[in-house]
Amino acid sequence: MERPISTPETSNEVNIEKWDWYNRMCLMIMKRSIPKTFRDYIYEGQSAKKFLEKIEQYFAKNEKVERSNLLAKLISMKYKGKGNIREYIMEMSNLASKLKSFKLELGEDLLVHLVLISLPAHFGQFKGNYNTQKDKWSLNELISHCMQEEERL
Repeated sequence: MERPISTPETSNEVNIEKWDWYNRMCLMIMKRSIPKTFRDYIYEGQSAKKFLEKIEQYFAKNEKVERSNLLAKLISMKYKGKGNIREYIMEMSNLASKLKSFKLELGEDLLVHLVLISLPAHFGQFKGNYNTQKDKWSLNELISHCMQEEERL
């Protein structure tokens, strides 16, 4: 919190002294617990709050980059036929939900199509069957059908 302001009407010397002591203690603890490279950013008279704000600037995430990385990973995913197909589809769903937190929402229909596109060639007949049906599958239905197809293959 910010340093209390002392005015002639409200003399709160005790609060200011406590704040100064706590601020010094916080800065001392931070100096000892962070790498030396960041210690240079602490200067005398600085408040612990301002120091944390300065450090936070260096670790701020670039949302555009993170969103692009997630989207690229989702689009480039390919099922290699090894492992559990349910886990693979859930991983794709997890990436889509992370994108939602960046205000980039992919509909369930699009996610189903992305999963189908990412399946290997030996799922060709399975993909064709889906495309000839009028009904759209939910993600849970897709998982169920993919597991059955994997067992069949």
